Amino acid sequence: MKHTRIKDLLNATEYGQQITVKGWIKTFRNNQFIAINDGSTLGNIQAVVDFNNTDEALLKRITTGAAVAVTGPLVESVGKGQRVEIKVEVLEILGDSDPEKFPLQPKKHSLEFLREIAHLRFRTSTFNAIFKVRNALSFAVHQFFYERGFVYMHTPIITGSDAEGAGEMFKVTTLDLDDTPRNADGSIDYREDFFGKPTNLTVSGQLEGELAAMALGNIYTFGPTFRAENSNTTRHLAEFWMIEPEMAFYELEDNMDLAEELLKYVIRSALDHCPDEIEFLKNRLLEEEKNKPQNERSEMDLIAKLNFCLDNRFERLTYTEAIHILQRSKPNQKKQFKYLIEGWGTDLQSEHERYLVEKHFKKPVILTDYPADIKSFYMRMNEPDDEGRLTVAAMDILFPGIGEMVGGSQREERYDKLIQRMKEMGVPTAEMDWFLDTRRFGTAPHSGFGVGFERLVLFVTGMTNIRDVIPFPRTPNNAEF
Repeated sequence: MKHTRIKDLLNATEYGQQITVKGWIKTFRNNQFIAINDGSTLGNIQAVVDFNNTDEALLKRITTGAAVAVTGPLVESVGKGQRVEIKVEVLEILGDSDPEKFPLQPKKHSLEFLREIAHLRFRTSTFNAIFKVRNALSFAVHQFFYERGFVYMHTPIITGSDAEGAGEMFKVTTLDLDDTPRNADGSIDYREDFFGKPTNLTVSGQLEGELAAMALGNIYTFGPTFRAENSNTTRHLAEFWMIEPEMAFYELEDNMDLAEELLKYVIRSALDHCPDEIEFLKNRLLEEEKNKPQNERSEMDLIAKLNFCLDNRFERLTYTEAIHILQRSKPNQKKQFKYLIEGWGTDLQSEHERYLVEKHFKKPVILTDYPADIKSFYMRMNEPDDEGRLTVAAMDILFPGIGEMVGGSQREERYDKLIQRMKEMGVPTAEMDWFLDTRRFGTAPHSGFGVGFERLVLFVTGMTNIRDVIPFPRTPNNAEF
């Protein structure tokens, strides 16, 4: 039986047509009024049952969470809260839901509780809104790059390289862990493993992306990445999605321009395509913040914050300039930072990044030219500054409430400089010979960056825990579903 989606019915102006709706019951009131939602919209449609002429056994099966199909004429509603409703002529229970066991009763549930039942939380209005926004942002990412002639590359999930040099990787193996083959020196004999060498889940598609960019010009990857980092914070996941463009003949300034343009494009797209969902999330956040002290509440509501990012050019400054600002800041002078800024060379923490964005500039910030010692081997070395300090052509984009949203750099295209950096940082050159070929044969300036997609969704939805913006979060001691 064909059915009409509820989203298409809620704004209908023609009454009397016979329609069928299929969805899940949100509430059933007075043995008469069924609120049905099919996921197409945050709104429910009301179906009115003639309980005097409906089998009592069927009425008892109309419970929260049950799947139903209702057929009848669409009529103008005489009650408050809806313009239209369905006068039920035929009602079929497609799937029962035991009201004693169904965990999503019509009441407010905490986000912590909903994380425990992530397989059912999609049915709540909050998660309906979040994942509609996530969907819109994902589509906008592809649209942005497609419109600009970028090629979408699928880089490997299983890799033998560590793009970040951090070593926090999940190992991939088919070896019997209870009887692992060993070499004479006691080390694992990977020749007997599936790939004949140590392999891991990817931490980034960047290095493979560079290979493609050095032939196709402008490419991007958008896929899952993995970090075996034992972090139980509201901003870290073991499995997350990354947007990683790589562009030939781009220098650092071009890289910053593209990253700012991308972020503004996808935020605008979400506002345009998910107005109801973002309005709902705005109101949800306002309600949540009523319980906070005034000084901890957001200065702007969610929609105002998103528009503020669209309307302002991101502030650009060097790491060195940022260190001077942070050293003179009240939190640093009064020792309120957990990690005090002692001087140049300090690796900035989230509290420092958020101070710059939320307190000092009060808008997104792009930091450039970081100390070489705290950045990755593939970033292009700058000339020493006036004090002889070594920096790299890196750039990070910092957002309010989030901290680092984007990390990128101009890549080191000079073969001798790259070899020197790899040796200094203990990156094995022999295993990376394929990567070095791009510097041996037709090397050229190129740049790229990475956007943590969940952090972007976190910002646009106004949520505060990254586990609430990915369908099934993977975190330490948690790989459910």
